[in-house]
Amino acid sequence: MHSYWLDTATPSGDYTQTEIPKEVDVAVVGGGFTGLSTAYHAAKAGKSVALLEARDVMWGASGRNGGMATTGLAVGFRDAIKRYGEQRAIGYFREYNEAIDLIENFVREHDLDVDYERSGKMTLAYKESHWAGLQQSAETLKRLVDQPVQLVDRENIRSEIGSDVYYGAMVDPLGAGMHVGKFGHELARLAVEAGATIHERAEVTDVRRIGNSTIHDLTTSRGTVRAGKVVVGTSGYTGKPFGWMQRRVIPVGSFIVVTEPLPQDLVDELLPNRRMASDSKNFIYYFRITPDNRLLFGGRARFALSDPSQDRESGEILKKAMHYVFPQTRDARIDYMWGGLVDISMDQMVHAGEHDGLFYSLNYSGHGVQMANYMGKVMAEVVDGNPHANIWRDLKNPWIPGYFGHPWLHLRVGGAYFGLQDKLS
Repeated sequence: MHSYWLDTATPSGDYTQTEIPKEVDVAVVGGGFTGLSTAYHAAKAGKSVALLEARDVMWGASGRNGGMATTGLAVGFRDAIKRYGEQRAIGYFREYNEAIDLIENFVREHDLDVDYERSGKMTLAYKESHWAGLQQSAETLKRLVDQPVQLVDRENIRSEIGSDVYYGAMVDPLGAGMHVGKFGHELARLAVEAGATIHERAEVTDVRRIGNSTIHDLTTSRGTVRAGKVVVGTSGYTGKPFGWMQRRVIPVGSFIVVTEPLPQDLVDELLPNRRMASDSKNFIYYFRITPDNRLLFGGRARFALSDPSQDRESGEILKKAMHYVFPQTRDARIDYMWGGLVDISMDQMVHAGEHDGLFYSLNYSGHGVQMANYMGKVMAEVVDGNPHANIWRDLKNPWIPGYFGHPWLHLRVGGAYFGLQDKLS
């Protein structure tokens, strides 16, 4: 049940024994991309920073995803226009492009060996009606954002994917992929070099605000630290010390299987352009070729949480789905099978800001590779006194009615709803 990304990356260090400081300018809660990026950028700006992680660096969603940094909002650009109007939707969409640019520039600036490649993102129409929607989306993106998307119809689909399941594709050449395990550990190394301290196995168990200020005392399993400002970046693993945020995040299991390394001719047949790919269902499938020529195939196999038994059962469902999409892989051995939690909000938008003196960035809805890294930089600017760096600051962050941090009922209801939508769409 190990993540391929974590199994094939070298940790940047052992942070389980690092001494927790008595006082810092900024405490960051969560050792994934949001936390590591915040720690790096805040330390570079001259702040004293302590990053507190309940388990190990990259243990959560940042080390358990598909390794895709893709363009576009989780809700779809046309839906965003209906909700927010053209100008706000355009601004939100472009933020995702800037997030990928940030990763690319960061990799180049630091000469990181993280298998970064801007090979493009492909959205596949699972039904004929979805193909019509993709055509409309492509026209809107070209007209309003000048996004260089390309359409591939069913007759030509084999130029992009070795499968006959889909009715067409929209290809965006600005999408990218990378080895998220390597990138995360490099980011941790650079954060420490910039002056931040990282503390693994330091679960935050209590948070106490000092007066009406942003100063808080954070009690952890390894000691207490007083922080001038606190940034919470725990996504789908947000816990009870942060109840207001926890009630605004539904953690949903996303599951992945990875094959053994495949022959080059098979790789060239499956995904000849090595695109990052996902389809148009709510019970989404997503897939890509890894740097060492494995097929990674993931999805919301069913709406369940992630634990060893759920991961195994969901992995078997995904393996059958992979064989359905790519019959050529039936004889390929499965080397990795794992799950993790995606953080989804009511509106499927990023939410970041301040509440009761605590700063936070959450709710990436399956787009966390690029947005979590980007929002770490943004939150470092916010705690440095620039709230306008955060484009999401005015978005209402709705509480999930009846939700108190126990997602089982919501998973069942959400799963039934999205499953019905897939049948009717």
